[in-house]
Amino acid sequence: MKKTLAKAFFAVTIAFAAAGANAADAADLTYREPAPPPAVQDARGGVKIGYLECDIGGGAGYVLGSSKEVECAFRSLGGDVIEDRYTGEIRKLGIDVGFTMRSRLIWAVFAPTAGYHHGSLSGIYKGASAEATLGAGVGANVLVGGTSGSIHLQTVSVTGQLGLNVAAAGTSMTLNSAN
Repeated sequence: MKKTLAKAFFAVTIAFAAAGANAADAADLTYREPAPPPAVQDARGGVKIGYLECDIGGGAGYVLGSSKEVECAFRSLGGDVIEDRYTGEIRKLGIDVGFTMRSRLIWAVFAPTAGYHHGSLSGIYKGASAEATLGAGVGANVLVGGTSGSIHLQTVSVTGQLGLNVAAAGTSMTLNSAN
């Protein structure tokens, strides 16, 4: 049973790594940002008011986890252009093996109405992440939380990154207003 489970995990890891390798042009392993999430209303009936784009610092995964600094910027949609900056940390606990040089994460931001208040995205977000990187790679994150306020992030986000890494872990991200 343990051998079968280990073989299955190894096969999934190789499949993720192969998908990451195919995502990059073999001759050009430059960093490519993921496309922003599509414009829709979310399941909670919120209105998309902008995007939160986060740059995640590089670093090593230490088999059982990692911790990396994040710098984020909220950019509003619509007439009044608002830009709000956040800093914080993203932590993973679980399988995280390898090294990434840099990562970029993009979320759609929703609110019950079209309004936004400075610092509204500060808080703790928890969930899970899965990543595979061989040169250039991708990952998916499912994070929920934040403040008890009504503004929230799109539940699922996509990460683009450079490095050599495989991760499947519980994840938490803390955001603090930097303005």
